[in-house]
Amino acid sequence: MANESEWAGRRREAMGDAPDDVPMLAPELGGLTPDEVSERVSAGRVNADAGPKTKPVALIVAEHTLTLFNGVNLALAALVALTGTWRNLAFLGVVALNTLIGIVQEVRSKRIVDRLQILAERPVVVRRGGADLEIGHGDVVEGDLVILRRGDQVPADAEVAWGVADVNESLLTGESDPVTKREGDELMSGSFLDSGSLVARVTRVGADSYAARINAEAKYVKSANSEIMATLSMIIRWATWLLGPIGAALFLRTLTDGAGVSQAILTTVAALIGMIPQGLVLLTSTVLVISTARLARRSVLIQQFYCIEMLARVDVLCLDKTGTITSGSMDVSCVMDAPGRAQGSALEAAASVVSASASDANETARAILRHAAERGTVALEPSRAVPFSSARKYSGCVCADGRALVMGATQFVFGKGEPPELATLTSELGERDRVLVVAECAGFAADDAIEGTPRLLGIVALSDHIRESAPDTIGYFVSQGVTLNVISGDDPRTVSSIARAAGVPGADAWVDASTLETPADVERAAATYHVFGRVTPEQKRDLVRALRAAGHTVAMTGDGVNDVLALREADCSVAMASGSDAARNVSEVVLVDNDFAHMPDVVAEGRRSINNLQRSASLFLVKTVFSALLALVCSILPPYPFQPVQMSLVSLAIIGVPSFVLALEPNRERVRGNFLANVLARSLPASLAIILAVSLASGGLERLGLSRAEVSTVCVLLTCLVGWFLVLRISWPLTALRALLLVAVAAIVAFGFTIGAPFFEISVVTPTMWRCVAVIGAVALVVFNVLFGMGVRSSAEGNGRLVRIVRALELRRERRGSHGSDRV
Repeated sequence: MANESEWAGRRREAMGDAPDDVPMLAPELGGLTPDEVSERVSAGRVNADAGPKTKPVALIVAEHTLTLFNGVNLALAALVALTGTWRNLAFLGVVALNTLIGIVQEVRSKRIVDRLQILAERPVVVRRGGADLEIGHGDVVEGDLVILRRGDQVPADAEVAWGVADVNESLLTGESDPVTKREGDELMSGSFLDSGSLVARVTRVGADSYAARINAEAKYVKSANSEIMATLSMIIRWATWLLGPIGAALFLRTLTDGAGVSQAILTTVAALIGMIPQGLVLLTSTVLVISTARLARRSVLIQQFYCIEMLARVDVLCLDKTGTITSGSMDVSCVMDAPGRAQGSALEAAASVVSASASDANETARAILRHAAERGTVALEPSRAVPFSSARKYSGCVCADGRALVMGATQFVFGKGEPPELATLTSELGERDRVLVVAECAGFAADDAIEGTPRLLGIVALSDHIRESAPDTIGYFVSQGVTLNVISGDDPRTVSSIARAAGVPGADAWVDASTLETPADVERAAATYHVFGRVTPEQKRDLVRALRAAGHTVAMTGDGVNDVLALREADCSVAMASGSDAARNVSEVVLVDNDFAHMPDVVAEGRRSINNLQRSASLFLVKTVFSALLALVCSILPPYPFQPVQMSLVSLAIIGVPSFVLALEPNRERVRGNFLANVLARSLPASLAIILAVSLASGGLERLGLSRAEVSTVCVLLTCLVGWFLVLRISWPLTALRALLLVAVAAIVAFGFTIGAPFFEISVVTPTMWRCVAVIGAVALVVFNVLFGMGVRSSAEGNGRLVRIVRALELRRERRGSHGSDRV
């Protein structure tokens, strides 16, 4: 466990220096003594089960070893062992090598991610011995006093000991409306503060907490929406069902054709080995694990494996302005008093409002406090604080003299009754200035609603800073054809100005989300605009839903409590580590160093992984498809032409080496279309060409005087020939690496037909055999190239329709569930 100084260092590294002027909450509460903490740790009453975890090494080894395909391969190996032909067990070498590679890669990735998770984990502030300390989630003990402010997540079940706050329990209950918590009320682990501040005493920790009972990791986990996962599951299911009947039919037919039991076993095993895509599942896991490790080295934490696929398919990126395009730091540009008001009255009122909730100060409040201190303005003493809420978009206070003051967004303070003098005050401000109105009102209701008609005191203009890397990052997405939408709760004119300065296309046209009253309005706006201001948390979610319903793959970035609903709804969600615990916990991707400039790396890594995986998967499915079809044909018209050891040569040369090389090379093309359609468009032409070539050879060459062993050799050579051309087609255009790969594939085949010929049961290739290969191979290659071109074209034309149908079905299924995707 990390000690207190380590946590402080990690927090500075991840978040920058925290402000020193945040006052201590309820200083009369002293917390546990060191002896009491030690006693609880010894008794095991610690929050040890909190926080994200990776798999233990033993589980990784078990998952890669104890698989269905490994079990099937071992069963087939046992059958081969009964025949005593040990060389035909060579296919186990490929199985063992693939398993070992998968274990090594995932263990390496686990170690990197474990280190990164410690850095990304936000510390918990507890009070012990009268001092506030930062510790890890797992170091919280039963009875600790936990200090919670706006945006913090409750680390363990607790009871409010001091303060009042609005708590959002949507991560646990699915209900987004905040619940007001006061002294004596219970807090559930996994909920987070929408506004206000609390001191809470921990009542249950670890596995005993409420969140742990409903979710082992005490956080919302989205189900993986992965075409690849669904496709692999389907392939595994069909291959498993087909192994039995095809194997039995081929075994019996081979026996009736006069072969002995040993030869029938070898023939059947050769066919079944070819049907098993031995490395496809393992290759998928390995590619995604390597991508996770690569991104981890760039301080990007992947919290859900298959989100890498969604990153590769993103065509709309929704950006939260603050913390993404801008740095999040703010300065007061100017403060202006309304006509007829005393000089300095607006600044005094603004300072009074933020001082009343100073323990819950955000960046805006701290900027105003700094500005007031520089001007020597003293805040009025408050008797009641109305903390800021992202839903209300204002904060306020009631002063000791009875005056009620409010500060916030114009539309939410004045509604439609905007005072005419406000336009005069704002006319001289810059486009990027964010305007807050300061007003006096009659008071606040019990639910903090403004009472009476507010009277304008003045305005406060603030400006934030565009990140230096933002224009280049946005330029990258524009060049890649990704649509950018900026969604913010700020004034749309300010958002538009900042988006335009950062280079977002279409930023001149904006929409004020407070004018969007119906779902139809939201859908039209989502299809028309790229800048959205005055957006509530619910509207952010609705905008993401509308974009997904239109067939887009949507990524959402955010760092605040107000972004949580949209982050949960997006196909892929990205959070800043310095943001709220809630935003980090619902996101699949966390930018640990809070640098939006990593997003091109994230998307590029996703594209590299999935594009290359599609190419490699086509190689695996070639062997699966042609082996299954050939086994069916040969169960009617024997003999089956291959031996198990010969299929090992084909697997190594045409599938194993090319698939792993192609899966790891750079590839920044945007992923398009359906995974299975893309894979079959490449694999089916080669499978059909191989079936044609092998059928012609095995059905006619014995009549030309070739022995069965020579026919088998010709069939292996024809299979390698078509396979080599498939590698060529999926590797086009050639690079130095791809050209070297083609040479290596040819060299492996040449080795198998020369030095390794006795081991692989390859006969000496005679001139007659070469002529047969040339004639049949030419026919097969013509068929392959024609079908390959047709397959690629039909895949491109049909994928758009298929994607729209699949997306519509997904959304319909989600909405049939309990309250859609808002239900955990």
